[in-house]
Amino acid sequence: MIETSVKQKIDQWLAGNYDAATKQEINGMLERNEHEALSDAFYRNLEFGTGGLRGIMGAGSNRMNRYTLGMATQGLCNYLKQNFPGEQVKVAIAHDCRNNSDVFARIAAEIFSANGIKVYLFEALRPTPELSFAIRHLGCQSGVVVTASHNPKEYNGYKVYWNDGAQVTAPHDKNIIGEVNKITSIDEVKFEANPSLIEPIGKEVDEAYMQEVQKLSVSKEAIQRQHDLKIVYSSIHGTGITLVPEVLKRFGFTNVHVVEEQAEPNGNFPTVVYPNPEEKEAMTLALNKARDIDADLVMATDPDSDRVGIAVKNQKGEFVLLNGNQTGALLINYLLQAWQKAGKLTGKEFVVKTIVTTDLIKEIADSYDVTMYETLTGFKYIAEVIREKEGQEVYIGGGEESYGYMIGDFVRDKDAISACALIAEMAAVAKDNGQSLFEMMVGMYTKYNFYKEELVSFTKKGQRGAEEIQQMMADMRNNPPKQIAGANVVEVRDYKMSTRKLLMTGEEHKLTLESSNVLQYLAEDGSKVSARPSGTEPKIKFYISVNEPLAAAADYEATEQKLAQKIEQVLKDLKLK
Repeated sequence: MIETSVKQKIDQWLAGNYDAATKQEINGMLERNEHEALSDAFYRNLEFGTGGLRGIMGAGSNRMNRYTLGMATQGLCNYLKQNFPGEQVKVAIAHDCRNNSDVFARIAAEIFSANGIKVYLFEALRPTPELSFAIRHLGCQSGVVVTASHNPKEYNGYKVYWNDGAQVTAPHDKNIIGEVNKITSIDEVKFEANPSLIEPIGKEVDEAYMQEVQKLSVSKEAIQRQHDLKIVYSSIHGTGITLVPEVLKRFGFTNVHVVEEQAEPNGNFPTVVYPNPEEKEAMTLALNKARDIDADLVMATDPDSDRVGIAVKNQKGEFVLLNGNQTGALLINYLLQAWQKAGKLTGKEFVVKTIVTTDLIKEIADSYDVTMYETLTGFKYIAEVIREKEGQEVYIGGGEESYGYMIGDFVRDKDAISACALIAEMAAVAKDNGQSLFEMMVGMYTKYNFYKEELVSFTKKGQRGAEEIQQMMADMRNNPPKQIAGANVVEVRDYKMSTRKLLMTGEEHKLTLESSNVLQYLAEDGSKVSARPSGTEPKIKFYISVNEPLAAAADYEATEQKLAQKIEQVLKDLKLK
């Protein structure tokens, strides 16, 4: 049975000004009695969240299609015109390799132009970070990129940026949502384009962006000596192919091997199950090539090139994948070392990490007397810190555990293009010192502490799934654990309630970050567990972090095994396994 409210919405779409193909798709589902699929497609409106839209493509109010995208774009147009009265509002638009991304980008451009807004539309697919750069470079008030990042192939999405090149934050995020929600009918959407307001962009912006990336290099001499470092790179059918090989070449690397089977942009992602460099399966072809040529470094970027996964050889010569925390800590460690060596640390520099990212970054920053700021999950919050500190402090770099890094401030979102360049530079410096990147990482652990992190996530799809996730968070909020792997929990941080409770004394303090549905449990031995529903996928994520000293490189395997067992115990204690 289809619920009455869902049936009403279906009838509205069948009677409304929707195209024949959309109505045909709905009627086909009705004829086949696909009630569950229809309910999921119509039980709500696809939510325009604080970052934009993301959903499965298809007909329906809870699907990504020209109409849900059109209503979102119209709401954004209305908000921009309110915010910049009397100005010629300008926006930049980019899209990734996904099916329909180019179509959705063109529809968005047409709606902006129909509302009298000047549009700079990339002529072909481009990485998301280049869109962030283009907004600042072209003096735009806003920007949009059509992408679903590393989601499966049936998804697409729409991220909204403000005039500083960052994804929208308060108050604009909530205000845009308000304007989008006021659009109750597709008849309010201006679909008729004004072609004179749409300007194609491409190579000129690529060049300006790449010149900024080149300025990030700190160890040019090491690259000159190690220019033939063997690098394997895969774009996993995405946008990275447009810039990563060229940027590596400009940095001075002469021995880059592209995974040809994955070089062609393709929204069906034919060689992978899930186009995410966090997944070992997505790295299979790159790892095979790396073994064939005995590479020094493997890198792969996600479809819109804002995340990068890497693999390096361990002490046994086997390729191992580094997680986002390891790569992020290595990058910050390298950058601070290189900046100090170049005499660039003046006491005004800072780095940023998110609350679920390894605390090893804080230990590293403290050792260099560099300030570390912590934010909620999402690069829009890292960009917000940069905006607040502009002109007073100098941003070096930052990142989050989900394979996103941002070096330098000319882009205000995670950027796998510049990250690939700096990871390769870091590998060249390691080799110049007779080390592998893996050995550099072990050295970092012996100097500070050996941190081991694991992410466990549960996918809960549809309406029922969303309810289950909310219930899980409520249960954890009401019944926090007393112990984690035998260590007493000494602090509970509830970012939704903005409270930090010290369990030994009962003291309660206010958290300064804005409210977010995240819970953290901190144990007396330095272990930490964070629980957080994803903002972009139907998932709830649990981040586990444990650490202890590493006396010598020879103890690496034994210590890693000990920490892995501790993580297993944490998962059992929290009934996550």
